Amino acid sequence: MPELPDVEGFRRELADTLPGRRVVRVDVRDPGVLRNTSARNLARTLVGRRFGTPRRHGKWLILPTDGPTVMVHSGMTGHPYFAQSGDPDIGHERLVITLDRGEFRYADLRKLRGVWLAADDDDVARVMGEQGPDALTIDLRAFAAALQGRRGAVKSTLMDQSVIAGLGNLLTDEICWRARINPSRPVADLDRDDLRRLHGAMKRTLLTAVKHGCVPGLPRWLTRVRDAPDPACPRCGTRLRRRRVAGRTSVWCPNCQPA
Repeated sequence: MPELPDVEGFRRELADTLPGRRVVRVDVRDPGVLRNTSARNLARTLVGRRFGTPRRHGKWLILPTDGPTVMVHSGMTGHPYFAQSGDPDIGHERLVITLDRGEFRYADLRKLRGVWLAADDDDVARVMGEQGPDALTIDLRAFAAALQGRRGAVKSTLMDQSVIAGLGNLLTDEICWRARINPSRPVADLDRDDLRRLHGAMKRTLLTAVKHGCVPGLPRWLTRVRDAPDPACPRCGTRLRRRRVAGRTSVWCPNCQPA
């Protein structure tokens, strides 16, 4: 499931290949992946345009051209990527934009989100909706301000894209475990030390995950063991617990993260 590190990986790959490339042809293989435009309009609007430098905010990939902007939200299974003409598909390609050199492709098995077209920066903001500060770049002061006055649980608040943009289920569990904070704990109960630990754990987790282009299952990471039949805490060996938090399966250590 793409989270911020995955999308940042997509952005970095495309930043090396997409800028300056001119659109020659647009092949919409499955119109169901388009969210606010038609296949005909997408082709009419993009052909002849040149891509600029890709950007990212939270889980959104923003691909500007010298005209409109292509926006991608990968949902659970989307994978935007650059390929040379003639390279084999990775599977489930829904959109292929042929460039003057190479191709931009968007593959997506489940099509839970997809591709948008925005006319300008105001339209980009409208399509994204309310977004909080990006989790990769937010500093401690802004992090504390974003959480101030919130009444929900830590996990549901961190996963709320209007509060902080970019965190998903795996990342929030990993961050809470590293900060030794129970994911069900009310945000209102956090003191300054808690916030400092939570912010520090978020930054360290993201910096490592971005290097891997995903949320990695590294040794001594909660992510490595969370899906095991009877997982134990990588830090203390206590049997991990599972429950639904914010509508998602959450994993935590009752010893390291007491309620």
